[in-house]
Amino acid sequence: MRRLFLETLGRFLILIWQSLLSVKPSWPSAKRIAFLLVFLPLFLVVQLIHWLGFFLDEIFFRGYRSVSVREPLFVLGIPRSGTTLLHRTLAESLQFTTFSTWECLFAPSITQRKFWQLLGRIDQVFGGLLAAGRRWVEGRLLAGLDGVHLTRLDAAEEDCLTLMPILACFILMVPFPHAQHVWRMGAFDRDMSDAQRQQIMRWYRAMLQKHLYVHGVDKRLLSKNAAFASLLESLAEEFNDARFIICMRDPAEALPSQLSALAPGLQWCGTEQYIELYRQRMLSLFAHYYAHFERVVPKLAKNRYALAPMQDLQQSLGASVTAYLNRLGVEVDAAFAERLQACDRDARSYATRHTYTLESQGLDAQDVKRVFGDTCARLGIAAEENPC
Repeated sequence: MRRLFLETLGRFLILIWQSLLSVKPSWPSAKRIAFLLVFLPLFLVVQLIHWLGFFLDEIFFRGYRSVSVREPLFVLGIPRSGTTLLHRTLAESLQFTTFSTWECLFAPSITQRKFWQLLGRIDQVFGGLLAAGRRWVEGRLLAGLDGVHLTRLDAAEEDCLTLMPILACFILMVPFPHAQHVWRMGAFDRDMSDAQRQQIMRWYRAMLQKHLYVHGVDKRLLSKNAAFASLLESLAEEFNDARFIICMRDPAEALPSQLSALAPGLQWCGTEQYIELYRQRMLSLFAHYYAHFERVVPKLAKNRYALAPMQDLQQSLGASVTAYLNRLGVEVDAAFAERLQACDRDARSYATRHTYTLESQGLDAQDVKRVFGDTCARLGIAAEENPC
C-alpha cells in the first residue's frame, strides 16, 4: 500500500503540471486557474484523509481481507442508458447492499465509516441537528442536479468513486482534461497494461471487501457504474461468479445526453475551452463501448448477463427487472416484488427536465451514423420516441 500511495502522489504532481503549466498553446483561462488554486489543495487534503483511513484499516480492521465477494451483481452499460434507475430499483431489495454517496465521497475506508456512524449516533442523542443541517444543504446545493442525476448523500451511488484516492476514477477527466492516465480508464480493458489492470482490480476488490465488512458478509454486493463500460472483461475475470446487467441505448440519444450532463461540470471546472476535446473523445469512447460489449458479452455464459434496453426500463420496469434477475438466477422475494410495482408506477409517471439534441451538443446526425453504423441493429436497440 505504501508503494501505491507514493505512485499516486507522483501522479498527482503530474496532474498539477499538466493542469497549470503544460497545456500550450491553449493556456488555462483565468477562471480555470482560480478553480485549480482552490480545488487542487482541497482535493489533496481529502485524499490524504482517505489514505490515513486506509492505513488505519490495516491496523485495526485487517479482518476485511478475509471477506469473500460472492456472486456480486454489476450494473454496467452505456452512460445515460438507465443505469441509475436500474441500480436504485435493485437497491430496494434487502438481499443487496450497495454504496451510498456519502460512503464513496467521505468514507471509503472502514475507519472513516466507523467515525461517521459514531458521529451520527451522537447527533441522534442531541436531536439530529447535524442531519437536519445536512438535508438543508443538500436541498440547496444538489437539487439543481436532479434533472441530470439525482444526488443525495444517502442515495445509492456509483462505487467507481472509490477509485478516486488512486486517481483512477474516470470522472476526473472533467477537472483534468489532459490527464492521459484518467482517459485510459475510459478504455480500461484495451488501454491499460496488465500490471495496471491487476493493480486497480486489487484495489477495487479491497473496496468491496471493506463495504461488506461494514454492512454484513451475508449481503450480496450490488454495484453500478456506467463508467465501467470498458471494464467488463476485467470484472468478469476478477469476479468469476459475478452477474451483469448491461444497459443499452441508441447512441444518437445516449451520446448527446452524456455531453449535456457533463456541461455543468465543465463550466464549474473552467474547462469549457476544451469542449471540442471532450466531444471528440466521448464520440470515440462511445464507439469503443458498443464495440467492447459486442466483443465481450458473447464470451460470457448466458446465465451471467442480461441486456437491458432503456425502452424496457421506461415502459415496464417491474417486469423487466424480474426477467433480468430470473435469467441470472437471482431471487425476487415477495417484499421486493411489491416494491417493484411501486417503482414501476414511479418510472411511468416520471417526466425528465433534462433536454438536449444532437445539434445542441455540436454533433451531426450523419457523423454519428457513420461512426456507429448498424450498432443498434446488432445489439437489438430501437430508436427512442421520448428520450430522456
